[in-house]
Amino acid sequence: MVEISDHLKGILDTLPLKPGCYIMKNAAGEVIYVGKAVNLRNRVRSYFQERADIDLKTSRLVPQINDLEWIVVGSELEALILEMNLIKKHRPRFNVRLKDDKRYPYIKVHLADPFPKVTVTRQMVKDGSRYFGPYTSVWAVHQTLDLLRHIFTYLTCDREITGKDPRPCLYYDIKLCSGPCIGAISQQEYNQLITDLCAFLDGYTDPIVSRLQSEMTTAAEALNFEKAAQLRDQLHSIERVVEKQKVITSDQTNSDVLAIARSNNEACIQVFFIRNGKLLGREYFVMEGTEEISDNEVMAEFLKQFYAEAAVIPDRVLLPNEVEEAQIIRQWLDTRKGGQKVEISVPKNGTAQELVAMATENAVETLQALRSQWEADKSKQTQALTELQQALNLPEPPNRIECYDISNTQGTASVGSMVVFEQGTPSKNLYRHFNIKTVTGPDDFASMEEVLTRRFKRWQAAQEKQQVGVKPDPSFSVLPDLLMVDGGKGQLGRAVAVLQGFGLDQNVPVVGLAKQQEELFQPHKSDSVILPRHSQGLYLIQRIRDEAHRFAITAHRKARGKIGVASRLDAIPGIGPKRRKALLEKFGSFESIRQATLEELMQVPGINEEIALAIQSGLE
Repeated sequence: MVEISDHLKGILDTLPLKPGCYIMKNAAGEVIYVGKAVNLRNRVRSYFQERADIDLKTSRLVPQINDLEWIVVGSELEALILEMNLIKKHRPRFNVRLKDDKRYPYIKVHLADPFPKVTVTRQMVKDGSRYFGPYTSVWAVHQTLDLLRHIFTYLTCDREITGKDPRPCLYYDIKLCSGPCIGAISQQEYNQLITDLCAFLDGYTDPIVSRLQSEMTTAAEALNFEKAAQLRDQLHSIERVVEKQKVITSDQTNSDVLAIARSNNEACIQVFFIRNGKLLGREYFVMEGTEEISDNEVMAEFLKQFYAEAAVIPDRVLLPNEVEEAQIIRQWLDTRKGGQKVEISVPKNGTAQELVAMATENAVETLQALRSQWEADKSKQTQALTELQQALNLPEPPNRIECYDISNTQGTASVGSMVVFEQGTPSKNLYRHFNIKTVTGPDDFASMEEVLTRRFKRWQAAQEKQQVGVKPDPSFSVLPDLLMVDGGKGQLGRAVAVLQGFGLDQNVPVVGLAKQQEELFQPHKSDSVILPRHSQGLYLIQRIRDEAHRFAITAHRKARGKIGVASRLDAIPGIGPKRRKALLEKFGSFESIRQATLEELMQVPGINEEIALAIQSGLE
């Protein structure tokens, strides 16, 4: 057994001989690996035994293990489910996992509603709705919905549908809504339309086409030529889509075909979705943490993580190679499919094997394209950082850039934003916002000073935590290579004063970005720096500035939403009890005040143009 601490020895000696999950942590208390075992004692102790065949991942993992926890469960299936949940929660860096697995988007059909709508969501909940997905991009979802809306003219507005509205919205006029609001389509007919939409997404188009053809013939015989023409157009739209769906097998089994491509430390999984013998679509997913991991293990981890989130479990999953955990994964998929049997197989010949080969070819091409894209993006980022280094005369490329912005409405609900870019890309987990506490009124300079002071106080606290072995907040524990404030010389002066107060003015380069001509101002220099108009450095600066502004606005809106409308009216400069009463007497409600025009506001006694503008700004 390799050399380990007495603390770990004590844990290893008390491990149970039962199935469960184990959680490995480093000295900072961070979860670095999660695994499962049929026998916890045998599995966990094997990590610490001297072996000639130890893999690279384990050799790197074991020296970092400082603590162990375990959870006993009743069966191997329960261990599998618990392991998936723990990996999803902690995202340990030594586990194989889906890259960027923030919630993937789905198409949601709100079947529980009287007139169901179709929307995009990132979270599946048990509310009676049907879900289709996941998709790898919101763009792909909206592209699908745009197609569906031209075929199945479903609702997109928030009207309460009574069928008695005097007039429809514009979408009805341009034939993108069936008009249930005015009774142009009955609830039964609308629900049939939604049923067809779901069947279409499931790949069952033949019954829809047959029924629509029958309805079109009936309408034409009844001399209802407008209805017949609508059905004809719908049929033509469906047929155009069906023509593009490649019929690749006579087997009607709903199948997902999976393949893997590897290059260096990257792994790309391609999924083909075969429904009713037709290729409905395909998606790719990138796995991370795959270094020194076999294809079979990577595929097993993908199966668990992908089908834990998939809206539909197919009847059959076709794989390029066997996976060790196939039996327990199959058992789990059966439960996910409501007790129906799911087949996992590795085809050796025939059409199924050809499908896997085709998916493999696509996975290789996708990974090559992704690598080219990543390399191009990395090249642009490197170029941008180099341009900034040269333009600002920095000692090194600014690999960590922090940018700060202030957002408020007439001094109400002031919020400061901090965004962090590392290696030229946003690190959103490091973003922070600050609710302004010490500043009264719309004073952006004082607000910026408060934000930066609090940021560097947290840096000081982080240094103290590190000295006593406590893991600090990574947002504040590292100093930026470049600090940006959104504003000109005034904001820059406040930033310099804060840095001097912490003795950091020689350690942290700082610039102020003026909006009008994208000028960068540096301390103690009269001339500004103007980056070339089409340079990568300018694009990066603009992107960082826009991101800081967006993040500040978002936080400000949330903060402002927590303030009651009455309080917001009282907070507007120039509005006291008398004018507040006059406004309420004139308009009757705060919502009416919010919607009033400038001219209507100025008709209230005591409200001039300046105050009217302040009211509109404060209640927007």
